[in-house]
Amino acid sequence: MSDGRDGFDPDPERVRLLRETADEIRGESSESEQLAAILYRVSDLYDPEEETSPEEIYIAVRNILNVKERGGLER
Repeated sequence: MSDGRDGFDPDPERVRLLRETADEIRGESSESEQLAAILYRVSDLYDPEEETSPEEIYIAVRNILNVKERGGLER
């Protein structure tokens, strides 16, 4: 049964796997931090506790990539 998030049904096992993977790779480099953040955002699609859409995740990922391209959050 879909919850209206464009066909992304709740899947706690997928959430767990994505977040565990993100935790494992976090901290090894700035690129791994970036990838971990993206994995967490994608996991939100499958988390019944989160209300997000693919479009919102696309925007968040685009922002993550833009921050990286600019050299970080510090200006």
